[in-house]
Amino acid sequence: MSVDGSAKPLNPKLSRRTLFRAAAALGVAGAAGAWQLSVDSPADRLHLTSRARLPEPFTLPLTVPPVLAPERRDDTTDYYRLVQRASNITVLPGYSTPIWGYNGIFPGPTIVSNRARRTVVTHRNELPVPVVVHLHGGHVPEESDGYPTDLLYPVGGGHDEMSDMMGGPDPAAHTMIGERDYTYPAGQPAAALWYHDHRMDFTGPAVWRGLAGFHLVVDDAEQRLGLPGGARDIPLMLADRAFDENGAFTYPAIDSTMTHTPGVTGKFGRGVLGDVVLVNGVPWPAHRVDTARYRLRLLNGSNARVYRLRFDRRGGSLPIVQIGSDGGLLARPQELTELTIAPGERYDVVVDFSECAVGDQVTVYNDLGAGTTTRVLRFDIAERVRDSAVVPDRLTDFETLDRRAAVTTRRFAFRQGDAGGMRGWVINGRAYDPRTPIARPTLGQVEVWQLSTDLDHPIHLHLNQFQVLTRDGRAPRAADGGWKDTLYLPATGMAEIAVRFTDYAGRFVLHCHNLEHEDMAMMATFGTVAGIAT
Repeated sequence: MSVDGSAKPLNPKLSRRTLFRAAAALGVAGAAGAWQLSVDSPADRLHLTSRARLPEPFTLPLTVPPVLAPERRDDTTDYYRLVQRASNITVLPGYSTPIWGYNGIFPGPTIVSNRARRTVVTHRNELPVPVVVHLHGGHVPEESDGYPTDLLYPVGGGHDEMSDMMGGPDPAAHTMIGERDYTYPAGQPAAALWYHDHRMDFTGPAVWRGLAGFHLVVDDAEQRLGLPGGARDIPLMLADRAFDENGAFTYPAIDSTMTHTPGVTGKFGRGVLGDVVLVNGVPWPAHRVDTARYRLRLLNGSNARVYRLRFDRRGGSLPIVQIGSDGGLLARPQELTELTIAPGERYDVVVDFSECAVGDQVTVYNDLGAGTTTRVLRFDIAERVRDSAVVPDRLTDFETLDRRAAVTTRRFAFRQGDAGGMRGWVINGRAYDPRTPIARPTLGQVEVWQLSTDLDHPIHLHLNQFQVLTRDGRAPRAADGGWKDTLYLPATGMAEIAVRFTDYAGRFVLHCHNLEHEDMAMMATFGTVAGIAT
């Protein structure tokens, strides 16, 4: 919708004076010396260092993002409204941090959709740049998926001048001014999704500034399981940041205005890491809990940092019971001692504090961190209670995709490569071009995709979840079970996944969810079709 409420598709003259390649070259030129083939451990990478006074860990209380109420409802649909705008919030005590936020907060408000009802979210853009909204993990039609060139220009227009600055046509883009409705059909299984900015070339700085929030899908069957609920069902967004001397977020953008040149400076082309771990926007928080089971919906909303989480009580590990993955519940729960979570991934877990004593402290450590990033949050056991929550042995009926039914096998190599004459991040040797699909899978058919990497890459598919078949020719990791839409592959890794795209013909993308890699060309279009695959 436009400012006056009418839909105004534009003739998009969108993004990149030379369709990314020359701009990407500027962004990665200083990083070439750092890109040697190696195990890309986050602890070994260059990270930003904060210059503001940082709080002591576990001195600030955890907060939970507010749940957004619908503006109205009818027989089939819930209608929500979000305004993307600049604001100032308190992240570090004693400082005011400028952000870009959904409704001016970070994380944005949580939207809760019922599987049986359609959801429509109207976004209004009051920021100084175009935006794109992607429902990460959402099974939605092309026009509401958040394709990277489907720009929503700011209220008041100015799109001609901004398009001229950014250059390069994408004739298929769905662009609008001021306001836009994103429609999410009913029927998606209960799962923890999230929404975030997805504008071509500038996703990294936009998310870093605050454009991210939870979108939870619930259904009656899940609610009848007896899992922890209410205040014991907690969404947790992990996101590292760094701060300047005034308490503002620090980000090494080549172009801080986010209007012309994408990319980051120097060695940050491998991914931007901060030295402060935020949980729901709070640095190293503490949270008071009862001696009961808690459901934790874990989301890695970081640009590039990978976490290996361990729940420590008195020097011993507290079990983590995984009940769900990116796309919803597992068939059966499974017990883990630690959990690796890469950017874009979600894990639904239950942690049982019933054997703890009042006064105990359970610290969540990041075993892939270094220095200030080794600690994440702490749970303080405050009260002994009776707990009626359960984790059933059977969680949901689960369909397994049979690789023998696959009609084709496709290979996608995520590598360093040429991006306009300079080293960048590419898929199958090609820098991202929104106009040229890399594959055309047929709706309803099972395919096997082989994914391989040089360095660490969390790989994300739009439209449908997939199932992990193998890792490096062997069985998947335990935590790979269930329906996934993002898969973390370490350096020189290879995985096979089974995927079946359904319902919606159109163009979608696969990409690395290290946001700096994504912005520097590691993305590709695939087109889903009802005819013969090519």
